[in-house]
Amino acid sequence: MVSLTLRHSQGDLLPEWQPGAHVELLLDDGLARTYSLCGDPADRTAWHIAVLRTADSRGGSAYVHDELHPGVRLDVRGLRNNFPLQPASRSLFVAGGIGITPLLPMAAAAQAQGAERHLLYGGRSRTSMAFTDRLAAYGPRVMFRPQDEHGHPDLDAFLGEPDEDTLVYCCGPEPLLAAVEERCRVWRDGALQTERFRAQKQQPCAPGPSFEVVCADSGVTVQVPPEHSVLSAVRAAGVDVPFSCAEGICGTCETEVLEGEPDHRDSFLSAGDRESGETMLICVSRTLGPRLVLDL
Repeated sequence: MVSLTLRHSQGDLLPEWQPGAHVELLLDDGLARTYSLCGDPADRTAWHIAVLRTADSRGGSAYVHDELHPGVRLDVRGLRNNFPLQPASRSLFVAGGIGITPLLPMAAAAQAQGAERHLLYGGRSRTSMAFTDRLAAYGPRVMFRPQDEHGHPDLDAFLGEPDEDTLVYCCGPEPLLAAVEERCRVWRDGALQTERFRAQKQQPCAPGPSFEVVCADSGVTVQVPPEHSVLSAVRAAGVDVPFSCAEGICGTCETEVLEGEPDHRDSFLSAGDRESGETMLICVSRTLGPRLVLDL
């Protein structure tokens, strides 16, 4: 893992941000990757991110580790916050590996607000877990659970019984997220907030037939064939749409649906958002009917 400090090239103050926010680094050859801010929101002279080099890197983490060094200039896009800290008298934070990064400023903010807070932090081994020195200052409110010492973390003991005044935040690998989601099914709606770095594994679904997409603002109408996404089709027609992950996890391409019924295939929207059908992630989702009208 490497920790990066980003400063404005002209020494200007950077935009304000809130815990849970991420920015998008524009890397080489059109490569763009989002990373959570893990520093102090009060410090507007710099943004801090941490990047884990993954064995199955699709180019982002390898580029950061191999090509970035002090003095390199980067274009940065953002800010976005799909994982905001909500007011609560008690907050529980569950992190796995690199998932600790967005939770660092969230835990600090919860403490500053006077809320009761506890953090469970798991990893493969203690030496692979970043920011342990920084977290040690919280004392017993932080539980370190390296797998080679403790096995899998005891989520039942940490989460306890559902509580109306408690919010749960989780970020990490998919097995951890799935385990926490399963245990929080009996909690009230909205009690659990998650952030994913990879798309959820879902049952394969057929691409579906071609359908029509009307871009209401630009006046462009396109046909989306089975082998293309809405995103690729509208961009090919000249409609400029911001996007990043193209996997349905970051929310950058979330688009308002004016007419039609989306076929949601993302790992970002909540169950309530999907049921409302008011927005969709056009990088992966399609339609249940022959036509969509989008606010593009």
